[in-house]
Amino acid sequence: MSDMKDQDSRPMRQDSDGGEPRRDDDRGSGGPRRGKGFFKKKVCKFCAQKLKINYKDADVLRRFVTDRGKILPRRITGSCAKHQRELAVAIKRGRALAFLPYVVK
Repeated sequence: MSDMKDQDSRPMRQDSDGGEPRRDDDRGSGGPRRGKGFFKKKVCKFCAQKLKINYKDADVLRRFVTDRGKILPRRITGSCAKHQRELAVAIKRGRALAFLPYVVK
């Protein structure tokens, strides 16, 4: 019975200190990741300052577009889901009417 293979087929690794072998998927203590640090919660500018999204206001819309002309995601802009959807529609309308470029050369 001691000759039977282990039921688990995951590869085993020897620790660098010569201790007992461990599985490849056993990494760390499972706690919070180190080096992340504290980050400030982003607040929607449109909710906080009661701003209205207008496709004709190209200067405001340019802040939410990359230098290549792509729409920035919520996690970067900090806007809420409702305003991000409105923002995307306004940027697309601004592009169609040539207030904003589709692609920067």
